[in-house]
Amino acid sequence: MRKKVFQLLVDNTSGVLSRISGLFSRRGYNIESITAGETADPRITRITIVAKGDDEILEQIEKQVSKLVDVRDIRELKPEESVYRELALIKVKVSAEKRQDVIAITNIFRANIIDVGQESLIVEITGNQSKVDACINLLSNYEILELARTGIAGLGRGTGNVVYLEDYCSIV
Repeated sequence: MRKKVFQLLVDNTSGVLSRISGLFSRRGYNIESITAGETADPRITRITIVAKGDDEILEQIEKQVSKLVDVRDIRELKPEESVYRELALIKVKVSAEKRQDVIAITNIFRANIIDVGQESLIVEITGNQSKVDACINLLSNYEILELARTGIAGLGRGTGNVVYLEDYCSIV
């Protein structure tokens, strides 16, 4: 089993995310993470999907998704040619005596403390998955009360693989 990151450009219409996730569930494919957001052109949405499977399954996913009416472009974001980032918010239960220890961990990862309560801190961290995982692992020595992760968002490096929106918007 290997992981593949797909970048989709789709029409920004109601139900598009539901149709894409429905395709995955009908075929029995698992989505490890999915993020979606409007592009610079409000008619187009960029969706980043992380899926896991063998080569045959991952190839089938790409072919099936590309056949959907709303999908304008699909491509793999290869790790060596792309930048991936994830955001995590981590609420940690921590006493006043241990607060400095948690602050030291957040400093190591260049994370931010975005909320301080009497008995808790909320840490915001952005980075690749391994950085986020490592920070969560160290913070797990304290009691993690809540955790929210966005999933991967990614873009290809450089200008060689840029998809120009005007090529797709004339179709919309």
